[in-house]
Amino acid sequence: MKTIKDVAKLADVSVGTVSRFLNGYKIKEGNQRKIQEAIEHLQFTSNPMARGLRTNKTFTIGVLIPRISDVFCTQVIEGIEEILNPLNYCIVICSANDSLAQQSEKLTYLKNKCVDGIIMMPVTSTELDAEGFFESGIPLVLIDRLVKDCELDAVVCDNVNGAYTAVEMIINKGHTKIGIIAGPQEIYTAQERLTGYLRALNDYNIEVNEQYIVHAEYNKSGGIDAFMQLMSLEDQPTAIFSTNYPTTVNAMKVMLEQGLKIGEDISLCGYDQTELFQMFNPPVSVVVQPSREIGIEAAEILLKRIGGDSSRFPLIKRLKTQLIATDSVKTLF
Repeated sequence: MKTIKDVAKLADVSVGTVSRFLNGYKIKEGNQRKIQEAIEHLQFTSNPMARGLRTNKTFTIGVLIPRISDVFCTQVIEGIEEILNPLNYCIVICSANDSLAQQSEKLTYLKNKCVDGIIMMPVTSTELDAEGFFESGIPLVLIDRLVKDCELDAVVCDNVNGAYTAVEMIINKGHTKIGIIAGPQEIYTAQERLTGYLRALNDYNIEVNEQYIVHAEYNKSGGIDAFMQLMSLEDQPTAIFSTNYPTTVNAMKVMLEQGLKIGEDISLCGYDQTELFQMFNPPVSVVVQPSREIGIEAAEILLKRIGGDSSRFPLIKRLKTQLIATDSVKTLF
């Protein structure tokens, strides 16, 4: 069986450097690459039980998300694994099923499993029912959503500017009747995306039509009723901005069922990029969130906290979005 000394010899670094790498500490990028290559070449595997006894760690990270079926969450998890897998951490993924009560239960479950840290996308931004959890000392990093009155590390996107850029693009193509399928008002991301929408209309002197603002749940069936509500208006919007993946998918589903052509009968711009959206003709305009990068940043922050680095707490990182504009938004000029 290969040992840590064998890895250090092949990588031409000290045993201490290899140990720090295996225990999740930040080391020089060049050393990190050499150690990883040595580990793969030697097929070295560390003993997690022995490591746990030495370091008082379980080398297990909990990931708690609102629902397993969320495409955005699975993409974030890929980023988390990219950082944690080389360090031989195990990931325990839990779903709250969009329930605050289940979220609290799953936090307790992860605490009792003695995870070293938790990365969580909260169900709601109004409260975090985690009585007894914070006293455990287990580091917690939020992703995508902040929670009111909770000072926690977090990695989120610039949702206001993401939405603003999308609506601005729609306006620049000649649209003034722009509907929005906004998310639940108690969710941070939904609030920010609605703010971006309203700010764009205000900056371009377009009067806000309250009938064009409809809310939908961010879940598997969200957006169907909202889209139909907008299309049933006597003065229909010429373009619709849907603010997350499920609402965009469901808007497209209703359009197909009703024989409406995207970019001709109604313009559509969505949120979050998937291969599905690019299979349509025309491809769907979308605001792309750097989901993989969110996972990477969250994992790196969590490793710092696990390693005892409490500097700049609470650290909130905001990542930029990108707009992909296509002919799914018709030019009216």
